[in-house]
Amino acid sequence: MNCSSRLVRSLRIFLPLVLVAIWPVQAVSKSDAAPQPESRQRLLVLTDIEADPDDAQTFVRLLHYANQIDIEGVVPTTSVHQKTMVAPETLEKIIDAYNAVRDNLLKHEKGYPKASQLQSLVKSGLAVYGMDGVGPDKDSEGSDWIIKVLERDDDRPLWVSVWGGPNVLAQALYRLRETKSEAELKELIAKLRVYTISDQDDSAAWIRQNFPELFYVVSPGGYGAATWTGISAVIDGIDNATISNEWLASNIQQSHGPLGAQYPDVAYGMEGDTPAWLNLIPNGLSVPERPDWGGWGGRYELYTPELQDLDPEGFTGGVPVEAETRPIWTNAVDTYTPSRASSFGRSIKAGEQFFTDYRATLWRWRDELQNDFAARIDWGVKSYDDANHPPVVVLNHSEQMSIKSGSYFHLDARGTHDPDGDSLTYWWFNYPEVGSMKDAVAINSAENMVRVHVRAPEVQQPQQLHFIVKVTDRGLPPLTRYKRVIVTVEP
Repeated sequence: MNCSSRLVRSLRIFLPLVLVAIWPVQAVSKSDAAPQPESRQRLLVLTDIEADPDDAQTFVRLLHYANQIDIEGVVPTTSVHQKTMVAPETLEKIIDAYNAVRDNLLKHEKGYPKASQLQSLVKSGLAVYGMDGVGPDKDSEGSDWIIKVLERDDDRPLWVSVWGGPNVLAQALYRLRETKSEAELKELIAKLRVYTISDQDDSAAWIRQNFPELFYVVSPGGYGAATWTGISAVIDGIDNATISNEWLASNIQQSHGPLGAQYPDVAYGMEGDTPAWLNLIPNGLSVPERPDWGGWGGRYELYTPELQDLDPEGFTGGVPVEAETRPIWTNAVDTYTPSRASSFGRSIKAGEQFFTDYRATLWRWRDELQNDFAARIDWGVKSYDDANHPPVVVLNHSEQMSIKSGSYFHLDARGTHDPDGDSLTYWWFNYPEVGSMKDAVAINSAENMVRVHVRAPEVQQPQQLHFIVKVTDRGLPPLTRYKRVIVTVEP
């Protein structure tokens, strides 16, 4: 059993849960490529690519989801790990490799943009570090582009995914504050959603202090206290094979076309930047506007963390760790019990070992997100019939329901199907950290059936419960999709 650090004692939930609609999953026929999602998230990337191979790794993965996320800018930047250079040429080289496999990707799902369009979105920031790049004469192609994209007539929020230092974003915000009215600035800030991989220059704290209303997801402080490290952390007591160098070589790098070949070897850690956009993938689990609901990129709660909980003496590359002055979306803690396969009887059972940790909010999904990436790498080189595609999860009831205290009800995913005709496995569970009751509500039948039986708890006031169904096919690699059911229990 793993125990969390001091963060476990300090984390708490601030926002009440509300009901929202979950992103629909669309069906696909065996003979046709799947359609793109009806409404995609907008994404603009800042990356200190070449400071560490993990930025290139993350960019290779992102391009395989370029039909499910609207990439609206890719800005090479500096960071504390690379203070005096930016590397647009590396991004352009990887996009060239994407161009070589795009036609094959389109056989599997529609909507992959042309490489020329992606090349046009590479806009460089200044080759200076941190706050030295923020001020009256510090505009750049990158900061100007952020403003242009933000000002577009588009009601969707703009997610800024920061894999290095955020000083190009800081300069864009500085320029907006200088040139816009208070009302105009407020309207533009309301459209921004920022996720930074820790604080990789000294402009990050400046942004949060000067724009306190900005939606900001980050694990500030020492990297040892960061949720994003869960993507590559080796966890005692589980199978870590899908993050091994051997797995990456066999499933991503070698014999998977020119784009897979652009995925470099791990130097310091695998894909430390990928969590900054994983929750934008429409997999039926993540709700980007609700970081506290959890997803492939981890789970985050809105509060002002204490300085001592930020690992202030830990490694930051030299970026000072400052006390937070306002609430941010930051580390949350899950208690996670992995399921296990059984040779006889019930095919899947709850395991005996559990883990309580902020990193568990991410690594609990790690095998599923790794297999999803491996399948998309296959799409670049294989025909539709020779590759695997994710199941389509269909509920036989609403995604929101109201149940009387103590009554019985069913959760039902009959109608779920697989585009390749693969056999499917099911796993239903209550996600207690997301609901208003912190003790898990048990499934009263075998959790691995398509339709399960639950008894609502006895309550004295309305409570909300989040149930997740995880559906995995038996293709190679196995692929998983989800549905979330929000149950309101009334007295």
